Amino acid sequence: MSYLGEDIKKLGFGLMRLPKTKDAEDKEIIDIEQTKVMVDKFLEAGFTYFDTAWIYDGSELAMKEALIDRHPRESFTVATKMAAWYECKTKEDAIKQFETSLNRSGAGYFDFYLLHNLGEHRTQVFDDLDIWNWALEKKEEGLIKHLGFSFHAGPEELDEILTKHPEAEFVQLQINYADWEDSAIQSRAIYEVARKHNKPIVVMEPVKGGNLANPPETVRQVFLDAEPDSSFASWAIRFAADLPGVLTVLSGMSSIEQMDDNLSFMKDFNGFTDEQRAVIEKAREEMAKIPVIPCTQCDYCAKVCPMEIGISGSFTALNLYKMYNNIDTARGREKFLVENKGRKKAAECIECGACEEVCPQHISIREELKNVTSILG
Repeated sequence: MSYLGEDIKKLGFGLMRLPKTKDAEDKEIIDIEQTKVMVDKFLEAGFTYFDTAWIYDGSELAMKEALIDRHPRESFTVATKMAAWYECKTKEDAIKQFETSLNRSGAGYFDFYLLHNLGEHRTQVFDDLDIWNWALEKKEEGLIKHLGFSFHAGPEELDEILTKHPEAEFVQLQINYADWEDSAIQSRAIYEVARKHNKPIVVMEPVKGGNLANPPETVRQVFLDAEPDSSFASWAIRFAADLPGVLTVLSGMSSIEQMDDNLSFMKDFNGFTDEQRAVIEKAREEMAKIPVIPCTQCDYCAKVCPMEIGISGSFTALNLYKMYNNIDTARGREKFLVENKGRKKAAECIECGACEEVCPQHISIREELKNVTSILG
């Protein structure tokens, strides 16, 4: 399907989670030889979209060695990103990220250039440093073909950004069937905002950081009953690719086996049948039966907590553990949503009860914070 004048198939190769190996000093590094095989298979199957970022450690260099130095430049498209909110005090600091990406990748130009991870305080940084106007200048010079941004926040803020910056040609959003109605991620709501603004969508996290490759047992059974030979990851990726307006779906493939699986079901993918869409709905219904904390992220509790505990972030992390039984993923989410945002951990709770007095969901917050501490530490 053609979007933005580009004929791009619905699977993109996300280069954030490339396969790893050990060097002579037993240090973990990207496995370039395995990456080359994966790149070649991807291109041979007719796919062309490669996604990386300045902030992905070693990724742009690996892309140069495995892709750009080995294949004609016109045979693929490259997307990379600028994280101006990361240690950039001036416009020049941000521009250096762009120049570094050009030098490291050897791409010559970027087919898709993204302002990375807009949302919350990060959005304003790009405005303050005048990056939007600078990026339009790079478009005129031919160094950027299409300008967009990636986004990790709520639908209201996405609507504000797209209204303020109609020059954004596309958006990259976290969309998957598990987060479709989730009160924290709001995949459906942000998808609908992008559609309202008529922006093509690049989907990230279709497998929710790998969690949907190993969903809860009841969900697994729904998929096995419908298609016993299809991988669980295939359902997640196809769900996203089936949505109207999607430019491509990024899969952060980490092995040749994952590449082979993704190519097997996406090479000739032409959309879900009504029966397959019904299977996704049934899987979502099974997920909804799993007992999680009914937190809606309203954060009334945060406004009255004298200890400034990241209550909603703690609950999101604990719910992630309850759903997927992955302690590392849950702890990583807690760090991102609590510690990285300057909030205190659950263990700091003094059990004053102020939070419970304002909680619209009548959650036993003090008890659940004890659960967070006992499970996540």
